[in-house]
Amino acid sequence: MGGFFGVAAKSNCSIDLFYGTDYHSHLGTKRGGMACINPDGSFARSIHSIENAHFRKKFEDDLHEFEGHSGIGIISDTDAQPITIHSHLGVFAIVTVARINNLKALAEELISKGKNFNELSSGSFNPTELVAQLITEKSTFAQGIRYAQERIKGSCSMLILTKDGVIAARDRYGRTPIVLGKKEGAYACASEFCSFPNLGYSLEHYLGPGEAVQITSDGYTRLLEAGDKLQICSFLWIYYGYPSSCYEGINVDDVRYRCGAAMGQQDPTELDCVSGIPDSGTCMAIGYAQGKGVPYRNAVVKYTPTWPRSFMPSNKKVRDLVAQMKLLPNNGLLIGKRVAFCDDSIVRGTQFRGHAKRLYQYGTKEVHIRISCPPLLHACPFLNFTASESEMELITRRVIDTLEGEEHASKLPLYATTSSNEYKKMIEKIKESLSVDSLVFNTIEAFSTSISLPKEQICTHCFDGSSFGA
Repeated sequence: MGGFFGVAAKSNCSIDLFYGTDYHSHLGTKRGGMACINPDGSFARSIHSIENAHFRKKFEDDLHEFEGHSGIGIISDTDAQPITIHSHLGVFAIVTVARINNLKALAEELISKGKNFNELSSGSFNPTELVAQLITEKSTFAQGIRYAQERIKGSCSMLILTKDGVIAARDRYGRTPIVLGKKEGAYACASEFCSFPNLGYSLEHYLGPGEAVQITSDGYTRLLEAGDKLQICSFLWIYYGYPSSCYEGINVDDVRYRCGAAMGQQDPTELDCVSGIPDSGTCMAIGYAQGKGVPYRNAVVKYTPTWPRSFMPSNKKVRDLVAQMKLLPNNGLLIGKRVAFCDDSIVRGTQFRGHAKRLYQYGTKEVHIRISCPPLLHACPFLNFTASESEMELITRRVIDTLEGEEHASKLPLYATTSSNEYKKMIEKIKESLSVDSLVFNTIEAFSTSISLPKEQICTHCFDGSSFGA
């Protein structure tokens, strides 16, 4: 996915930029980058691979090059950024959190107009460079940003570093978040609110869908008004977001807790304890234990010093190895116990199958799986949230294919309906394939209630296929 941080300050901004960007490391593991405008007007820029090292380790030695009062940084799972552009709008640096589904078509259109693109080793186009080219089609940054928002199919939020400050522009439908913060002598904009407290920033404003603002050390100016259609990604609360972050003013930990508590209250299963699958299952499990009235225990513990999140590696063998090695079973809490294990989602199912097998081997009497979101039936067309190359990698689609055959697309709405016989058959088949005692997913209705936003304001495409602006 990715996340970014921008700052405009009356004094040197390098420390805020460095740590503010680092606080987005949970959103990506591929590349990191920073840029700032130094006092002499030059741009300082640094980009590193962070696949085998943490952001802080890679960028500490570069900090002496960043002496300016304004800058932008990003953690990215896609292209190398920030990029710098010399244009009729002036020199600027830009970062994006984006998935552009019509990338090739837009690039070819711009090439036909005489625009040029850098060649990439992948043979594709750099999405951030494309966004910059779209912006420079117009006579002002505001006009260019609006033009880019209207032309892009998918999603795109961005930060632009100019001599006049930092511009933050949220995706047209608000699929990814941007929040503004302030402190004495500085303003900041970020994907994650959790990047603010330790740097001394307090909440100033949540950008609305399509809204763009320009920050300086003295405040912010609105360049584009917010639109009236919001489709923020619901997975931010379930998986991506850090527990201390808030989106639309709604805290991540609160949502995960409410998801768990509601499920626990309705669960008649006899249990001895509840455990979370770290990290994103922990908040839900605490709520589940409270709702169910059984103890919460750390029956599975994450070995945090060395192992990264497991959904990132594209190589399946590496992904499964990471998933296995980073989780340590707490044998003393498993032997002879009936345990509910809470997690955010089931995507392919291969990791869960391995987890369940090992839990039984360590003496667990019963393994019950509880998932805080509904079953994933569709790949996400708006964010790069898994390494899946096909919807048939989803365990739900493989099961439905077994039940219905290859021509099952027309029946997907039935499998998304919790009360249908098709849904019940799908869950039973998934449970059997995982070899667990029981399996329960949250419902879309309960999930939406836990987020506390109207259903039409959250994107639930991966659960039910609903969306607009694809």
